[in-house]
Amino acid sequence: MPLAINSIAPDFSAQSTQGPIDFYDWVGDSWCMFFSHPKDFTPVCTTEMGAVAQMKPDFDRRDVKLLALSIDTVEDHTRWSDDIETACDIAPNYPMIADTHLEIAKLYDMLPAKAGDTSEGRTAADNATARTVFVIGPDKKIKMTISYPMTTGRDFTEVLRAIDSLQLMARHQLATPANWKHGEDLVIAPSVSNEEAQARFPNGWKTPLPYLRLVRALQT
Repeated sequence: MPLAINSIAPDFSAQSTQGPIDFYDWVGDSWCMFFSHPKDFTPVCTTEMGAVAQMKPDFDRRDVKLLALSIDTVEDHTRWSDDIETACDIAPNYPMIADTHLEIAKLYDMLPAKAGDTSEGRTAADNATARTVFVIGPDKKIKMTISYPMTTGRDFTEVLRAIDSLQLMARHQLATPANWKHGEDLVIAPSVSNEEAQARFPNGWKTPLPYLRLVRALQT
């Protein structure tokens, strides 16, 4: 059955550019952004790896660990890191795991079971569906997924915005409306009764519809 939001993120062990990783132990009680790539030395992915390295302090402030997967060897990842630094002025400062037997890509439903069991001889086009971002919570559940084609660079600013929304829900039971940005009104989740909301937000809220309760951001 395909992985969906609120599915348990599968555990795994892998070799990485920062040594062996046992996924659950490595994540611990933090959040995680786990993002995949079809192959090393590909142009769009190179820009993405550099962009995430530049944004690492933003993820750190949110207690989000970064983990990249590319369907090549650790040795290839190390050589690719040099190219990423040349192109982006920064090398990856987070682990990149190898998936030379395609095991993790299959475990996370990024490649079909019939894809084989080795990365050797496979092109980026063969692995084109390994282009997913998973946001995983401290409870090891998948909170969000986004999949992009190889020709479209991922918007990691949007991933950060979505993580902020996820963490608002986890901590305060506040949701975010369409196109929400910091400082804008928030939505009181339907799971919060009016009595609970009154205790949490004594200054009240706007109710344009009976089921839409908007509260000022500064009350969070």
